[in-house]
Amino acid sequence: MKAYFFIILISVIGFSSFTPKEKNKNLTQKEQSTIDRDSVIVFAKKYLGTPYLYASSNPQKGFDCSGFVNYVFGNFGMTLPRSSSSYKNLGTALKPEDFKVGDILVFYGYKDKTVIGHLGIICKADGMHSKFIHASSGKAQQVTITALDTEHYTNRFYKCIDVISK
Repeated sequence: MKAYFFIILISVIGFSSFTPKEKNKNLTQKEQSTIDRDSVIVFAKKYLGTPYLYASSNPQKGFDCSGFVNYVFGNFGMTLPRSSSSYKNLGTALKPEDFKVGDILVFYGYKDKTVIGHLGIICKADGMHSKFIHASSGKAQQVTITALDTEHYTNRFYKCIDVISK
């Protein structure tokens, strides 16, 4: 009886110790395209308040913007670029009326409007009035939610891309 209980206990503990990342590690391309957009945002929101840390994608230490995007989508088995500059030629720009939750916003740097310098994930889709979650190096210095229609981000907006639908 004790051995039987121990085997059941190990099975339960072993099963519950899998993280979503481990469960989704080997998704096929077809399975990836069925990722629930709201689940991406629920997962991303777990990291609200995580400190900004340049060149980091470690939730225990902090995130930079591309590290955060990379980490969030990586949890769902998707491999995205680790550097914000790599998003300049990635995907096709969407029209504001086509923005969806889970799409990635791409911004120029705040000093140089020729270089990509920031990324965020749309968490409330409403065209150019959308809200996005991102690791901010600005005043917030943490993962936060910001309105796209603030002057700071509207002036830097480059494009929005869909990385979930294939």
